Amino acid sequence: MTGVWRALRSRILTPSTSEVGLDKRGFHVKDPAARELLETIGRTFLAGYARAARARSPEAVAEALRGVPPRFRGFAHEGAAMGFAVLDGLSPRGGRRFGSYLDGPGGDHVYMAHVGLGWAMARLPRFRWPGAGLDPVLRWLVLDGYGFHQAYFRTGRYVREQYRPDRFPWPPGGPGRYAARVVDQGVGRALWFVGGADADVVADLVDRFPPRRRADLFGGAGLAATYAGGAGEDELRRFWDRAGEFRPQVAQGCAFAAEARRRAGLDVPHTAVATRVFCGMPPDEAARIAVGARPGAEERPAGGVPAFEVWRRRIAEEFVSLGRC
Repeated sequence: MTGVWRALRSRILTPSTSEVGLDKRGFHVKDPAARELLETIGRTFLAGYARAARARSPEAVAEALRGVPPRFRGFAHEGAAMGFAVLDGLSPRGGRRFGSYLDGPGGDHVYMAHVGLGWAMARLPRFRWPGAGLDPVLRWLVLDGYGFHQAYFRTGRYVREQYRPDRFPWPPGGPGRYAARVVDQGVGRALWFVGGADADVVADLVDRFPPRRRADLFGGAGLAATYAGGAGEDELRRFWDRAGEFRPQVAQGCAFAAEARRRAGLDVPHTAVATRVFCGMPPDEAARIAVGARPGAEERPAGGVPAFEVWRRRIAEEFVSLGRC
């Protein structure tokens, strides 16, 4: 494929950067700094997506993204993963672009890559959704990405109307009811953006949802507050106070975010502030708790509980045992 055609393909497939403007989306604007942060995240995501859409190979994309500042590089890789997955989904015979990326330069960004695949699912017809072959634990993060996309781009339906399917038709074999919960975790991450990184506004948004959904929503918002940033220590403490009984889930989401940044080598100061508030420890310690709690390949969770949920519960319970929650 010629470079001209790849460039044209990228231009056709990549949304306009105006789509990530807070005013365009109708999101809350806390202050100019928060607006700039959240819009830069969106633009960086789209830049990664565009790179993948016109790239010769995953390695070429990774090389181009090395110049992205650490605070934003993970979002660029998330966008690239979506781009590769969309190209696979649009190819008549499928493709291995996403798999090659994940097996190669995307390996350090494995969490963000699975989330990016979920973005692609939200843009592809259902019959082109991925089937088997994904990590049995991390595949659930795909639905986190799907939920984020829907709450970000279909905010009226997923946030204001609080839509959620009772059962979700992916992954193959379900369980569909748990899948809907992971979609909520992605919705919770998106609420950090919808609320403009204003901890009080985000907590208000979560509190409008039925109580049975708030644990997953608070967990997702805690992850976004840690990974994306945008709130200072005092504001994060107010969010922690507002979480109340759902503090274990906030701590769990925070530990997930710390591990995602640690694995990719993208440590930034705001993550340390969040882990101090939510986990009571530095990012490396929170990340170690997350890694240590992950179920092994030989484990067979009882009662039909997916291994991903076992992982989340173990992390939350560890912070409870440490007296954090």
